[in-house]
This record gives sequence, structure tokens and C-alpha cells, in this order.
Amino acid sequence: MNLQELLEQNDFQFNKDFYKDCTVFTKLLQQWGKIHNLTGRLSLEDINQNILDSIYPLNFIDSYDSFADIGTGAGYPGLLLAIARKDMKAYLIEPRIKRVSFLNFVKASLKLDNLTIICDRVEKVKDLKVDLVTSRAVTNTSLLLDITKDIVNEDASYLFYKGSMLNEELEAASVNKNYKIVNRNDRNYLYIKGK
Repeated sequence: MNLQELLEQNDFQFNKDFYKDCTVFTKLLQQWGKIHNLTGRLSLEDINQNILDSIYPLNFIDSYDSFADIGTGAGYPGLLLAIARKDMKAYLIEPRIKRVSFLNFVKASLKLDNLTIICDRVEKVKDLKVDLVTSRAVTNTSLLLDITKDIVNEDASYLFYKGSMLNEELEAASVNKNYKIVNRNDRNYLYIKGK
């Protein structure tokens, strides 16, 4: 099944440009990934599943003007969200230089004007305020909320891509705000609404 069929099965409708961009991303990830060990999963099927995993929350989150993705790595989810929503200002915060080089190469190849890539740890980022913070497989919820507190607007929301430990993390983080959990396969999407 190709990417377009996979996404349409999940109620997504994108234009041709989105699919062209995803094809370029996939080829670059496969080329760079073999050399630089960006991700262990480089088959077309795995990449397509990761693209779907990255953008799936666009089905249920509110719109936003800007977001920061913490620890973007090989591009999931932040780079794919930036490709899918070029009208939004995107910041990818990634401390590892090899991965930042890859992200910058994809940004240049796709001419993503909405995208800023920051090579640093999020705790050291200054002068940034966003409406939404995203993160996949970086650290626990409590620590994510703590290390991102200086980069968010007052009513910011959070979107964390989590696995099976989510309930324990929610208790530890004392998340009692307005939140919802959306499950898809083995993924738990934790969406904490700021407003």
C-alpha cells in the first residue's frame, strides 16, 4: 500500500505537493540513514507508518500558529508536521549535529520556509514562545513539561507521542489539566490542551 492509500484510509486528504515532499523526505532518509544511523527502520513501509504516526494527531488537535518539536531526530514527528502544515511556524529542537545536518538538508531540499531548526537542548533555548509542544520518545511526561516551560506561550498545548507507560507517567506528572488520550495501534497520543 502506498503512502497516499494509507493516509486516505485514515481520513487524510493532502495535495500532490505533500506527497512529492514525502517522497523526497523518504529518499533522503533512506540515503542518509544507511550512513549516519538516523533510525533503525528504513523500509518504505516503516517510513510510511512513521509518517502516518507523525501526522495522525492533525485529525483531533486544535489549530495552532506555532509549534516546537523536542528531540526531532530523523524527523518524526516535527518535520512531517511542518511539511503537512506549511502555514504554521515550526521549530525543531535537536541536540545531535548529525541529525540537525539531515534536517537542514531536508529543509533546503523542500524549501520549507516555515521551518527553523535549532541545534541545542531545549533547556538552553532562549527567546522562543510557541502554542504547541510536540515530542516523540524523548523522555517522560513530567520531565517534558518541566524542560519546555520556558518556550511556551501562556495557553500552550502539548502533544506527546507515548507508548504503554502513559498512565503511570500521567500520575507522576500530576496532569490534571484538560487532556485527552487517543489510541492508535501501540501508540498513545497525549494531548494536553492549554485553553
